[in-house]
Amino acid sequence: MNNSPKISIVSPVYRAERIVENLVSEIQKTMQQMDLSYEIVLVDDRSPDDSWRVMKSLSARFDTVKSIRLSKNFGQHPAIMAGLANASGEWIVVMDCDLQDQPKEIIKLYQKAQEGFEIVLARRVQRSDTFLKKLSSKIFSKVYSFFTETKYDNEIANFGIYHRKVVNSILEISDYIKFFPLFVNFVGFKSTSVIVEHAFREEGKSSYSFSKLVSLAFNTIISFSNKPLKLFVKFGMIISLLSFCVGIYYIYQALHHEIAVLGFTSLIVSIWFLSGIIITTIGVAGIYIGKIFDQTKNRPVFIIDEIV
Repeated sequence: MNNSPKISIVSPVYRAERIVENLVSEIQKTMQQMDLSYEIVLVDDRSPDDSWRVMKSLSARFDTVKSIRLSKNFGQHPAIMAGLANASGEWIVVMDCDLQDQPKEIIKLYQKAQEGFEIVLARRVQRSDTFLKKLSSKIFSKVYSFFTETKYDNEIANFGIYHRKVVNSILEISDYIKFFPLFVNFVGFKSTSVIVEHAFREEGKSSYSFSKLVSLAFNTIISFSNKPLKLFVKFGMIISLLSFCVGIYYIYQALHHEIAVLGFTSLIVSIWFLSGIIITTIGVAGIYIGKIFDQTKNRPVFIIDEIV
């Protein structure tokens, strides 16, 4: 471990052939100012553009750049896990490759960590994103916090610095669905946050469309929380209580000969309503069973094709 770098910078790469060289250059400038040993771990999430060629070129030019290519597109968070598994620094920085996370802010994160913190998260108070992305992120955080019963802050994402023991603890989590910020929240340790500058995206657009964001929220909620099942149990109990009260009312009417002809509309509506609840409840239970099935197969969440 004596030859291990002080800091590892992990960044998942996707559609970034025009950005990744600038990213490495900015990280190098920052690390020269800090005067600490370092490595840059770039993980190509099987990007469809020419990112891998650029990454290999950077690794050939700089011995501090480690380029990893996954066998297929596994997603951002499995790519982060692949980077963490191949990082050897005492401190590990995780950041996106689009340069909205500013490499110069690593100095601020590291200095704060030296005050005795094992996790220092980057807080983006002024986000340089479109209105739609900021709105969807805020909705995501509210829904996610409600269903997982955790405090999820939409001003904080992946960008931050983490001590080696934090990363080791995260890598021990065997959940099939990977979501890095939630893992950070789960493992605990002494943490804080600092306000950082959030830049505009230099090239391209985010790979997270609204549908992908919804899919991510759905998968992580199902994976990390059984609250939807609890809500359906409560809802079912409320419906049962209401049905019991209505039944008592009709029995009362029958005993007093107040019922002439039962309403066809109310009967059909009741059947459709209760059938919908039953089918939905079975569907939610089936989804959880499906996730259990995925977990028990114990398949790897990422497969590495090549390391340069």
